[in-house]
Amino acid sequence: MSDDTEGIRLQKVLAAAGIASRRASEILIDEGRVEVNGQIVTEQGRRVNPERDTIRVDGARIPPPRRHQYLVLNKPKGVVSTMEDPEGRPTLSDYLPRTKERLFHVGRLDTDTEGLIILTNDGDFAHRLAHPSYEVPKTYLVQATGVMDNRTIRRLEKGVTLEDGPVKPDKVKLVSRAQDRTMLAVTLHEGRNRVVRRMMDTVGHPVDRLSRTEIGPVRLGNLRVGETRELTRDELGALLDLVQL
Repeated sequence: MSDDTEGIRLQKVLAAAGIASRRASEILIDEGRVEVNGQIVTEQGRRVNPERDTIRVDGARIPPPRRHQYLVLNKPKGVVSTMEDPEGRPTLSDYLPRTKERLFHVGRLDTDTEGLIILTNDGDFAHRLAHPSYEVPKTYLVQATGVMDNRTIRRLEKGVTLEDGPVKPDKVKLVSRAQDRTMLAVTLHEGRNRVVRRMMDTVGHPVDRLSRTEIGPVRLGNLRVGETRELTRDELGALLDLVQL
């Protein structure tokens, strides 16, 4: 935004976003560490529209002021990935803080799968995040039956063919082997129904336990099963970049 008579001073926007105090934000600008719409800004007092302008500090996207909610839930096993269930089973809404806003889930997890799910009332963001064309990677911690040898792990890495077509993970990492089980971290950017479970069935090591641990830059970390938290500023900024908003 180039009109100096409109908008909000850049250092005030940075301070409001929690980047630094106004004085420290002025120093960031002096040092050439702040970009607006792809251009480094070094003059003080530049006015911007935080709703429309893309602002970065040290390359990291600073999201606009939040008009929507963006929550992370560590979904427990046995919970249906819907907001209500006619059969009376536990749903995502049972684990959300009380709010007047109607939230909806981005994608879904099988009832038997636990882990990371994002909920929001930002429809455009949710649509893009769930859309396969943006190829947002998702990582799952897989506990599979039996001891999986390296040849089988390489087979998974190269990709397997399911009844609805081939699937090739972005990454397969061995976490541990025990007497009767193997732990893998599997990253892929597609969301076909039960795709991880079907991959493991194909190589003869059915899933005992499955948890989604990452969606793009968002990680479960130490969020306990059944608990929620808000997306951090850095997570939201990185996701907005991923889905080109």
